[in-house]
Amino acid sequence: MSEKSIEFDYCDQLVADFEKVCEHPIKSKSSVYYTGVDLGTACVVIAVLDENKRPVAGAYRYADVVRDGMVVDYIGAVQIVRELKQQIEEQLGIEELIYAAGAIPPGTDTLDGGAVKNVIQGAGFECTNLLDEANAANNVLCMKNGAVVDIGGGTTGISILKDGEVVNVVDEPTGGTHFSLVISGAYGKSFEEAELYKRNPKNHRELTPVIKPTIEKVASIISNHIQGYQVDEISLVGGTCCFTGIEDIIEKKTGVFTRKPKNPMFVTPLGIALGCKQEDEL
Repeated sequence: MSEKSIEFDYCDQLVADFEKVCEHPIKSKSSVYYTGVDLGTACVVIAVLDENKRPVAGAYRYADVVRDGMVVDYIGAVQIVRELKQQIEEQLGIEELIYAAGAIPPGTDTLDGGAVKNVIQGAGFECTNLLDEANAANNVLCMKNGAVVDIGGGTTGISILKDGEVVNVVDEPTGGTHFSLVISGAYGKSFEEAELYKRNPKNHRELTPVIKPTIEKVASIISNHIQGYQVDEISLVGGTCCFTGIEDIIEKKTGVFTRKPKNPMFVTPLGIALGCKQEDEL
């Protein structure tokens, strides 16, 4: 691993605070609550921040309502978001969460932005902002230069930053779903069994040789899209990046210093919540 370092102090603290409030919500009085709704391929996550943009509650549920960054089960997605919303409202002891933001893979706004907004509104929120996933993640990472790579269930989204500004975004199919398909074939497990097996960190060392070629494919996608740009650092986020050692494989393949926060699964939903407003920006 490189001797360079990306400072994730703010990110890691925010994620740690969020993990705590998922278990023990904070019933503090707040003039407004900002909600981030992350419709992931493998997991739907809701993050709630108070008026000071600090985590006060959160909930998540593994689901199969989105594939390759596209909503494929609209009714199911609305139902899950509505149920998680009601759960959090009860935990906080408030009448209603009003404002929410959502996110989509980079460059797919014309394809699925409307569906994501409709899911959020269908669940009872006012959808006040829609971000691309990698940009949302950078609300938490606070990177100025380099690449933010969001490896989700179905796709890998890449945002290249220069002086804090996004200069290129791209989204390619390949993500955690493909890891699970490889594991399913190698072990003779169903897809659902492979998903559960992959999520257990105790199995990661054993699984690394099995899915390494797929991780290297993700690394090749990253390499192809950062060509021509000055990218000295890569930050990984997304649930798939929870796989132990994925950053080392990607760094070796790309030749670019690569690191991930302590829990990359919650970075994007928190970034979405940070992008939530009280007025519609869409």
